[in-house]
Amino acid sequence: MNKVLADTTEFIGGSITNPSPYGSAIGGSGGLMLFLTNIIRLVFVVAGIYAFVNLIIAGYQYMSAGGDSKALNAAWSRIWQTLLGLAIIVGSFALISLFGYIFFGAGYNILSPIIYGPND
Repeated sequence: MNKVLADTTEFIGGSITNPSPYGSAIGGSGGLMLFLTNIIRLVFVVAGIYAFVNLIIAGYQYMSAGGDSKALNAAWSRIWQTLLGLAIIVGSFALISLFGYIFFGAGYNILSPIIYGPND
């Protein structure tokens, strides 16, 4: 019996066990999809932290403008761009959930991976 994309593949002469503790490369309990999911989540976290810091800096610029119209416009522009960036991050998060639902049958498959360590 030949199990396609499984951790153990059986042939006539015996069986071959996948040496990787992370599962098969495609569709198994880990592999490429898990790697890409972790990269996507890392990008979301870094973008959120960057937007938070940028919003704090823009707020400080706005408070320290002292009535200067150019400084106020620059601060408002930075605040607006940060909020727009956050909206894009949330929108892309929703799109990834939609693609997960379309391709894998559940929206949380891409967004909630199981992270395996070397001893799992």
